[in-house]
Amino acid sequence: MCVVSYLHAPPPYWLYAAGLIFKMVIFMKNPAQPLGRPAHSLPIRIMHWVNVYALGCMMFSGWEIYNASPDLPFLFPQWATLGGWLGGALAWHLSAAWLLVINGVAYVLYGIFSGHFKRNLQPPSPGAFLSDMRAAICLRLPHKIGHYNAVQRLFYGGVICILAIEVLTGLSIWKPVQFGGLVSLFGGFVLARNIHLAMMILIVGFIVVHLALVAIVPRTLVSMFKSVPSDQQEAHDA
Repeated sequence: MCVVSYLHAPPPYWLYAAGLIFKMVIFMKNPAQPLGRPAHSLPIRIMHWVNVYALGCMMFSGWEIYNASPDLPFLFPQWATLGGWLGGALAWHLSAAWLLVINGVAYVLYGIFSGHFKRNLQPPSPGAFLSDMRAAICLRLPHKIGHYNAVQRLFYGGVICILAIEVLTGLSIWKPVQFGGLVSLFGGFVLARNIHLAMMILIVGFIVVHLALVAIVPRTLVSMFKSVPSDQQEAHDA
């Protein structure tokens, strides 16, 4: 009975999340690394796993919410949902959404002030993207730990935008009266809900591709658990 009650109610993790963000801010003031630049800094690794948890909760609870009023001719199986019923799923969904927003704000601030965005996520030139995409399709694109190729930079930048739209459409269908301007921006409540579902599908697609690439290059997973040095990278046009 206690286990069922726990699964139907979101966990009280706000102090834990605040503590993580505080540690990230402190870390930014001491960027020196004993082994040179790591593949992924400690704040990036922490925020990555917070995102995994938040997106997982939102995805599975979102499927329970979808089942209550499906737009497409199918339902998600009960074992793939979270919350047990509509009210429980909404509690999980909203709770995880705020964790995602807090983590996202921390990521943006860290990305700006630490130089992560400037160093790793600058938009690639069309030529660099097409070149790397051709190499990826032919399975000849090398992956260097700690470095983002043109395809990764475009896709990671794209999924950040998709997550922002997902949050904004979520707000508009959660409080359509209070956020009437957002509802109008997205073309009305029904269209906003459909956009929200479409963004979720894109996020799931990104996760599937991401996991497939991790399976192909498993040492990338190790770099998200512990500090490992970046691979050497020759300079190339962006």
